[in-house]
Amino acid sequence: MRSPARIAFLSEHASPVALLGSTDAGGQNVYVDELSRNLASLGYAVDVFTRRESVDVPEIIEWAPGVRVINLSAGPPRVLPKDDLWPLMPAFRDALLDFMARDGVRYDLIHGNFWMSGWVAADLRQRLGVPAVQIFHAMGMTKRRHQGAADTSPDDRIEAERAVVQGVDRLIAQCPAEQTELIDDYGADPDKVVIVPSAVNVERFKPVPLAEARRYVGLNEQDLVIAYVGRMLPRKDVRNLVRAVGLLVQRVDLPIKLLLVGGETAEPDPAATPEIGVLQTIAAELGIADRLHFTGQRQPDTLRYYYSAGDVVVTTPWYEPYGLTPLEGMACGRPVIGSAVGGITFTIADGETGLLVPPRDPEALAERLRQLLVNPELRDRMGRAARRRVEQEFTWPTVAERTAALYETLLMQPQADALAAETL
Repeated sequence: MRSPARIAFLSEHASPVALLGSTDAGGQNVYVDELSRNLASLGYAVDVFTRRESVDVPEIIEWAPGVRVINLSAGPPRVLPKDDLWPLMPAFRDALLDFMARDGVRYDLIHGNFWMSGWVAADLRQRLGVPAVQIFHAMGMTKRRHQGAADTSPDDRIEAERAVVQGVDRLIAQCPAEQTELIDDYGADPDKVVIVPSAVNVERFKPVPLAEARRYVGLNEQDLVIAYVGRMLPRKDVRNLVRAVGLLVQRVDLPIKLLLVGGETAEPDPAATPEIGVLQTIAAELGIADRLHFTGQRQPDTLRYYYSAGDVVVTTPWYEPYGLTPLEGMACGRPVIGSAVGGITFTIADGETGLLVPPRDPEALAERLRQLLVNPELRDRMGRAARRRVEQEFTWPTVAERTAALYETLLMQPQADALAAETL
């Protein structure tokens, strides 16, 4: 490997520094943080470029050994919804070029994250004459199919995505479903698309003894706990889970509790997180309000206690490009019930590490919950298999190695071209 190759990570709205769990902070933040750190451990120098959201944030943050976070001035220095950032991308690009000139740094490869940074990556590829790799994290056409009028993406998102697909050297798909989207919906050259699944930090997310976890989260060890961890958004369809629990408690006489972790604030606040209010209303209508235990937002260092407090973990969104929370639950040694959409069909081994159910089907979910909650041996077996699957297939060092192998095919190409020219 060239020593050291310098990589420019572009991630306009998702900084590794941001608090996770809020509306626009989630899996992409984790991806950028974990992959940059693990690439640095392989000898790469990584600069993560993101948009400055506060005047109090320094331009350069020494984030980890070999990793810097560069906050670029593009638009007002305050938090903006990510869908409002598209007009700021030329300024984001120009600020990056200005930083390179001032810092005296050049990059060997550009790695774009999300479609807006992808536009910048494709543009810089031409300007700087260096290879570009792109991961979208979510595709506009798929989002529009699933969300319809609720999709708030800019009108020209899909056209911009098509240009990025054609304008970069390699495309990373996180799962086979995304690979198919890139090829069938966007006309990507199949030879340009490489599947590199995202992962979970198995040191941070690991099993905690049930009694310890229950004490930590404030639940009774004798209860049967269904855990949801994630953002409180309509597309995550926690409503489906609440309705399934309502059906379940009508059919079985078990001490069932529903642990709901997530929101915009550290304390559950329906004013700050309207979806919490919706869930509370549904639970009250179903007569199960006393079964729900909301915690509010929690940060990654403590989430293993919440996953481990569950006898089963559930995530049933009706739209999910990939989804890291199923892997986090699996890493904590818990069986996961997930909806059969997007990357969840890839990460959960149905019948082995958990169960897949149709989205928007509380009847099916209630039956699968009953199946697991009445069978502790099955839960234990699936939980152990879930942890093994994560350790074997979905760790960040593995992702870094696969990504580095992809980088090297591009970084070595100029040398191969030069050698070929010499033989002519």
